[in-house]
Amino acid sequence: MDWQHFRGNFTNNSIRYKNYASTGLIAIFKGICKQKKPCMIKLHVKNETGKLHAVILGIAHQNGPTPKAEDAYDPKSLEHILAGTYPQEADMVYEMTCFQQVLERHGVRVYRPQLLPDINQIFSRDIGFVIDDFFIKANILPDRADEWQAIEYIIAQIDPAHFIIPPEEVHIEGGDVLLWNDHIFIGTYKGEDYSSFNTARTNMAGVQFIKALFPHKQVKGFDLIKSMTDPRANALHLDCCFQPIGADKAIIFEGGFRDKEDYDYLVSLFGKENLFHITADEMYQMFSNVFSISLEVVVTEKRFTRLNDWLRAQGFHVEEIPYHEIGKQEGLLRCSTLPLLRD
Repeated sequence: MDWQHFRGNFTNNSIRYKNYASTGLIAIFKGICKQKKPCMIKLHVKNETGKLHAVILGIAHQNGPTPKAEDAYDPKSLEHILAGTYPQEADMVYEMTCFQQVLERHGVRVYRPQLLPDINQIFSRDIGFVIDDFFIKANILPDRADEWQAIEYIIAQIDPAHFIIPPEEVHIEGGDVLLWNDHIFIGTYKGEDYSSFNTARTNMAGVQFIKALFPHKQVKGFDLIKSMTDPRANALHLDCCFQPIGADKAIIFEGGFRDKEDYDYLVSLFGKENLFHITADEMYQMFSNVFSISLEVVVTEKRFTRLNDWLRAQGFHVEEIPYHEIGKQEGLLRCSTLPLLRD
């Protein structure tokens, strides 16, 4: 069955199943448009840098008390919990407000999740992502499942025929999915001890699922380093150690990949002269987790002096904002956004 025929078998407010013989996966398309009014939100995302028109930006209001050490999702949060430097709500709200103001100044429609008290709702990237004109619901950590409720009012405005729910065995989060036109890059962890790492968020079933959904794309998985104790040895998602910017450039940390061939693949694809290499400490600071509003405009953290100087030297317009406190939770600008519509 070709792709166009496959898509045509899915109708509004229905569930259909297709067994992929090559992968053993079952893709589930499910419509959940609950409101009796036209679905108004258009979806279109093919890369990380096309002109942005609509995005979901997380919120930091009423996100609960400082977590206990045993409840930390990642080693950087754990580090700051133990040190007594975990970010305060007022600081995070201020930083996200600065981000929203920049987005709106560039003409972006900004959607925000509905408030769920005592739940961290900052990192909207984790709970879903758009590829082409399809919204894919992420299978995230069970402890974070409630975050989905906060964006259901947005999902209800999307054509149900363009909404995808992966099967339960598929683990995938938006931070691991990066788009570059005909390429889809997916961070994963191939170790046999996958289930023992809270920081391993996307499995190989997730990679195969995306390959099956988008057979016309070049889909490649990248085996990432993982640690629950050392934040400088942990690439929580692919966008924590790599991200395309502009038309032909990217930010990359070579040590974020367990297999050197994965790094070499990106060097061959982009050209070493087009890559900004960061150190382990710069990965820890989240240098690669900037956010592109367009081919020319990049939002970055104002402390990223070396990166910001390089971006300007390459001709980018750099929007510097404070986001250091958000970054203490091992996520930054890309992590807190979920683009819906780009050129």
